[in-house]
Amino acid sequence: MAEVPSTFQLKPGQTAPDFSLPDGNGTAYSRNDLISGKKGLLIAFVCNHCPYVVHLSEKFGTFADEVAALGIQTVAISANDVANYPADSPEKMIEFASANHWDFPYLYDESQDAAKAYAAACTPDFYLFDSDLALVYAGQFDDTRPGRGEPTGADLRGAVSNLLKDQATPQPWYPSTGCNIKWKPEEAPDYFG
Repeated sequence: MAEVPSTFQLKPGQTAPDFSLPDGNGTAYSRNDLISGKKGLLIAFVCNHCPYVVHLSEKFGTFADEVAALGIQTVAISANDVANYPADSPEKMIEFASANHWDFPYLYDESQDAAKAYAAACTPDFYLFDSDLALVYAGQFDDTRPGRGEPTGADLRGAVSNLLKDQATPQPWYPSTGCNIKWKPEEAPDYFG
């Protein structure tokens, strides 16, 4: 398994690309539905089987609950090719979310268009937007990885704190790393060169 970093193709201040995606039960959510009345929107590209996601999945659920109380909406998106990776199917997404106490939408990007619009490269890959949907942080949850520390969410927690204080999160932003998104055959985006 190769460890792949974030691309950082979305730049600070850039608007969150729009999407409308279903959860595992078929209920559709759009970007605008999710930000409505909120102070910010946290988007995480994840999947069920990646050890980098599994490493922080329970802590991520707790973190999402904490920031929800502060007005930040969390959404997770899986874009993996389920024909070749059935462990990431929408049915399995429901099970994974329940097991990790994810009380936020977990959406399925079957076309992989949302992942491409965000230039997502790995699972997990995090993007934090303000109430105007301007990017205020992209990067890692924290500097832990499987077998290397217990997740705290320190980097993302700092970015949320800055957002709520109307302060910029200082750069450099450190890339998230994880398994590559499992693109459909012939669908890998050109931002990989």
